[in-house]
Amino acid sequence: MPNGRSSRDVVKEKISINIARFKKGGETFEIIIKDPDKALEFRQGKKIEMRDILEIDRIFKDAKKGEVQSEENIKKWVGSDKILEAAKTILEKGEFHLTSEQRKRMFDVKKKKLIEYIHVNAADPKTKLPHPVQRIELAMDQAKIQIDPYTPIEMQMDKIISQLRPILPISFELMKIKVTIPAKYAGSGYGNLKSKYNLKNEIWGNDGSVTFEMEEPAGMKPDIYNKINKLTNGEAEIEEIK
Repeated sequence: MPNGRSSRDVVKEKISINIARFKKGGETFEIIIKDPDKALEFRQGKKIEMRDILEIDRIFKDAKKGEVQSEENIKKWVGSDKILEAAKTILEKGEFHLTSEQRKRMFDVKKKKLIEYIHVNAADPKTKLPHPVQRIELAMDQAKIQIDPYTPIEMQMDKIISQLRPILPISFELMKIKVTIPAKYAGSGYGNLKSKYNLKNEIWGNDGSVTFEMEEPAGMKPDIYNKINKLTNGEAEIEEIK
């Protein structure tokens, strides 16, 4: 027992404890989580030792009451009478509730990803320009957008965007342009763009220049134009394809 404490002492010391719970065969199997962040990383696929996650090496029937589950039930329903192996199964297959700090952190990460996606891939249908990040954030607040921290943001995109549209006109359009880079910038400029974007219909001229077409989200237009002009000192020819 860590530091000579009993399982009941651990429970009493913690007014609020983090528990992973697994139910099978009419029995409940619980473990007390010492490090919720490591438990979450474990659930997300990272290899972490169970000893670094568990508060105590015990499988409980009711952790809050300090009631320990029987070895017979653990082996029968969880699959192993070895505590760490059983605890691993409980954490993998059971219920594990995030702390309020973890929920906020995951919410913030998903919100940022959503905003970046809209900013990069969408545009205002009137101006054909991307919406500023601050405008997207304001629209999310106005629409009272709820983001589920447990569900991948990709699975929530369509629903959230439909909720935003009454406040923020959004059009997912593609920008098509034809670019000609002069010979003196062709090597480095072309190589740089080729490594980041999908270039089509590439034609190398006898003078060493290169012409190609690009098709990217309309919201990326300012960044792409700026990048091309920077790589060519403003000497590239850019023509929009209707």
